[in-house]
Amino acid sequence: MADTLPPATVKSAMRTLDIIEYVVSRGRPLVAQEISGALGIPVSSLSYLLGTLVERGYLARAGRRYATGPGLERLQTHAPAFTLAETVAPLVRTLRIQLNETVSFFVRRGWEVEALVTETSEQALRYAVQTGSHTPLHGFSAGKALLAAMDDAELDLYFAETERVAFTPTTIIAEPAIRAEIAEIRRTGIARTREEHTPGIHGMGRVARIDGEVVGAFSVAIPAVRFNEEIEQRAAHLLERAGDLLGSD
Repeated sequence: MADTLPPATVKSAMRTLDIIEYVVSRGRPLVAQEISGALGIPVSSLSYLLGTLVERGYLARAGRRYATGPGLERLQTHAPAFTLAETVAPLVRTLRIQLNETVSFFVRRGWEVEALVTETSEQALRYAVQTGSHTPLHGFSAGKALLAAMDDAELDLYFAETERVAFTPTTIIAEPAIRAEIAEIRRTGIARTREEHTPGIHGMGRVARIDGEVVGAFSVAIPAVRFNEEIEQRAAHLLERAGDLLGSD
């Protein structure tokens, strides 16, 4: 029987682990050519792997040389040392791959949401969210999800202190209408915007908890031309799953 070759993804994983182990074992910064010669990895493939490891913090680059990065130290600690952004990033990335739509994770800053992590769709027609950008809670589906997670006293304070602006003709700004939406979000677990912040873009969001405490909200932005019942149901299911995975032990 002919031998079967391992999948390319396995080969890449093996090479990635080889790079980490080799750099650690040498105990000094190495140039790419040294790593390539020692491990037999073509420079073209090695550049991509090194770039990914640097981006994730497992290697650090100084000029042309690569050394161990802070990500390896985190893996050796017994207590959790990952930031919230680092914790949610794999889930955001997975959602983006599964849906091929722009997916973000937002945290609350007062009466606004801030984009903590975002992954942009690879489709030609897409919505982009800038990391660090702020938007009033009522404008994004993630913000509506966070509103629905507030208790009644905090909600009363929100309505008393905010003047909600209309970003588009369909933006919901009236208190009774927002309260009605909050009741529906609490019932279904999913928040929605329908071209309320940006014309032509629908949003869906779900609150996220860790150890029962609200830490932010996932959201997906879908152009109206691709928004239908099928993708709506799929996005709702995957948002729910992402929230459950984040909140699980």
